[in-house]
Amino acid sequence: MKLLQAMAGAEFGGAEAFFTRLAVAFEQAGLSQKVTIRKNQARANQLRGGGVEPVELSFGGRLDFRTPMALKRQINEFQPDIVLTWMNRATRMCPAPKDKNFLQVARLGGYYDLKYYKNCDHLIGNTQDIVDYVVKEGWPKERAHYLPNFVSSKRVPAISRKEFFTPTTVPLIVALGRLHENKAFDVLLKALNRVSDPYLWIVGEGPLRQELEALAGKLAIKPRVRFLGWRDDVEALYAAADIFICPSRHEPLGNVVLEAWAQGKPVIAADSLGPGILIQNEVNGLLVPVDDDQAMASALKWLIKEPDFAEELAQAGQAAYEKDFTEEAVVSQYFEFFERILQEKN
Repeated sequence: MKLLQAMAGAEFGGAEAFFTRLAVAFEQAGLSQKVTIRKNQARANQLRGGGVEPVELSFGGRLDFRTPMALKRQINEFQPDIVLTWMNRATRMCPAPKDKNFLQVARLGGYYDLKYYKNCDHLIGNTQDIVDYVVKEGWPKERAHYLPNFVSSKRVPAISRKEFFTPTTVPLIVALGRLHENKAFDVLLKALNRVSDPYLWIVGEGPLRQELEALAGKLAIKPRVRFLGWRDDVEALYAAADIFICPSRHEPLGNVVLEAWAQGKPVIAADSLGPGILIQNEVNGLLVPVDDDQAMASALKWLIKEPDFAEELAQAGQAAYEKDFTEEAVVSQYFEFFERILQEKN
């Protein structure tokens, strides 16, 4: 079996990070693959570090006529059995059906317009809800498939809190994500304002950074908040944390919840779609209503006051991760899926 992957993602993002992990995992599992990516030096270096030599293409806008031709050339040279595309742009640039002697599969991490996917043979959703969405939009049920993400369970020493001027004697909250309205970091800052002791590290970048920094100043919590930007050492950041919080208004999956579970951290999350499906409230995490800073603050106070309960949540979350979301489990599901659709084709 031969697989060609085409990723046209942004510089940063959850789908882009998972693509890199999956490509490296496929390589380590011995799958014959070729990987094409939108030009990105950092991503290319990460792939090479895992033994994958990517082909970098422009994946530009509508006037980019070179990339479709280059992608078609890569496909003709490699002769894959399956082409797995990531993002609308890569899917749209894949050769038209008349030129295909392979199965085209697209992986969706959100509720995308299916007009970009009409030439695909199969669609993968990384949540069951996304699969249900594409079926409701008219996609054949037998060609829509749920395959989850996996996250790294690598443990590393904690980064020194001193690096970010954070006392070792206070509870430390870590939150990760793009600084965008959907991620609701404004709600998290308002919740922090209701709890006197914790410090907060926000890991990510985005258009709302200045606005969020201004809000932290207005709430008089800026001395306890650190904006760290995008980081490549998230395992070390998790290791330094006492509690992880996902305040998102909209979160289709919640990779960050899986990451916190894998790192053995107790999780508080807003009850948006992804975390709401993953988390059993008061079993492997705490769920609070979306946009409710008071409830988030109460959950935070609870875990700070009851460290034994926080540890129980962390252990249950880690057990949930080990059951369904490890690299081994997810790669096995992908291989079974590939083999099944190729058998059906033949």
